[in-house]
Amino acid sequence: MNKKYSIESLSEIAGGDKDFMLIVAKTFLEEIPPDLKAMEEAIQNNNRELTYQFAHKMKPNLEMFGLDLGKEITSIETWTKNLKNKSTIEAQLKKVVSTVEIVFDELKEDFNF
Repeated sequence: MNKKYSIESLSEIAGGDKDFMLIVAKTFLEEIPPDLKAMEEAIQNNNRELTYQFAHKMKPNLEMFGLDLGKEITSIETWTKNLKNKSTIEAQLKKVVSTVEIVFDELKEDFNF
C-alpha cells in the first residue's frame, strides 16, 4: 500500500533513530490537527494574517514527512498577500486537509498510537 508520507524522509531526518522518529510522529499528531483546523477557520473567516501564520508553521512539518504539498501551501500563503476571494484556494486547502488526514491515520497505524 502506498503511503501519503515518506517513512524514508522521516528516517533520514531522524538519522535512523527509531525512538526519535516515534517522538516526531507523536508531535506531528499532537500539533498539526489543531493547526490545520485553525488554518481552515482562518480561511473561512478571511483572516489572512492568521492563515499565513498557520500555513507557514506547518510547511516544514509537511516537508519533513515527505508530503508533496509545497505547491498547495505556497498557494495558500500567496493568497494571504492578495485580495482574491477565498474560493481561489479551496482546491488547495481541500488537498492539504485530505492528504494530512490520511497521514494522521497512517502514522497512528505505523507507530501504534
